Amino acid sequence: MDKNKKGGAKAPAAPAAKTETLVIGTRGSALALTQSNLMAEALRAAHKGLEVRLEVIKTSGDADQRTKLDAFPGMGVFVKELQLALLAGTIDCAVHSLKDVPEDEPEGLMLAAFPEREDARDVFISDGRTFRQMPAGSKIGTGSPRRVLQLKAIRPDLEYVGIRGNVDTRIGKVRSGELQGVVLAAAGLNRLGRSADITHVFSFQDMIPAIGQASLGIECRTADARVRKLLEAVDDGETHDAVDLEREFMKRIGGGCKVPMAAHAYPYGEYGIRMLAVLGNPETGAMARVEQTLDEDEEDELLEELAVRMEEACREKGIPLPHDLPAHYLLNGGDPLADGAP
Repeated sequence: MDKNKKGGAKAPAAPAAKTETLVIGTRGSALALTQSNLMAEALRAAHKGLEVRLEVIKTSGDADQRTKLDAFPGMGVFVKELQLALLAGTIDCAVHSLKDVPEDEPEGLMLAAFPEREDARDVFISDGRTFRQMPAGSKIGTGSPRRVLQLKAIRPDLEYVGIRGNVDTRIGKVRSGELQGVVLAAAGLNRLGRSADITHVFSFQDMIPAIGQASLGIECRTADARVRKLLEAVDDGETHDAVDLEREFMKRIGGGCKVPMAAHAYPYGEYGIRMLAVLGNPETGAMARVEQTLDEDEEDELLEELAVRMEEACREKGIPLPHDLPAHYLLNGGDPLADGAP
């Protein structure tokens, strides 16, 4: 029988192409969702037909809005639950604000991509007055020991108040008069479309940003070659190089949760990178600041030189070095954590 004639048996239909999917884990805050959606859109644009969906995961830092960030019993309060979901295989990758990611990643996970960095500077929001114009005694909101250390060097006559909550909550405290100003990151405000609220932008000379500030880090399982290949499309080489240096500095000095610490690297000249770093003693207000130009292909040697100079400056000023402090020392008085804490 001629099967091609009308009424004959039909050839079997070709199987439908399987749609490739990628599940992104994210915190549920407005900023986290905005950042994760930006990455989802970039990945869809780079990989035609890729289905990307977000999985919202609540972290301990989101669940507890009362505890000061430097008083949590452990590090990575905004990333730990996302990392557990990755290890369990319930998500394929996680989008983090890189400044929230501790220096040591869990075994089996890696930061695979760093999209192009936003504006890394810190900013001030008030009733219209710049930071230097604020009257003595004004209450300024910030939950960051790094910021407080550097702000006090400029204006020791202001009162610095610990603050938690999302961007709207923090700005709302200024609008209501509870605070006279708040310090936030430019990157978050820009991503949320709130840059018009900014009153004053701090220069890097006044305020060195947190390690990884304004950068996103996309984490996945080390052994997941498929996801690693997909993420290559959103990795920005210039950002990758800069944040690698910042995080290597953090590891070399001994971690970022024991003393106020900041480090920022950015392109400098035709082939170099300029790196700024600061460490301080929150009890005395003493602060050590160093700068170094890192030439292409000599970053490792010059990073070591920067670290040695920082260690020397800290010892001269009586500033404790993170690697000299107990393993579980925290900024909130130095109380050790329970055995087994990360």
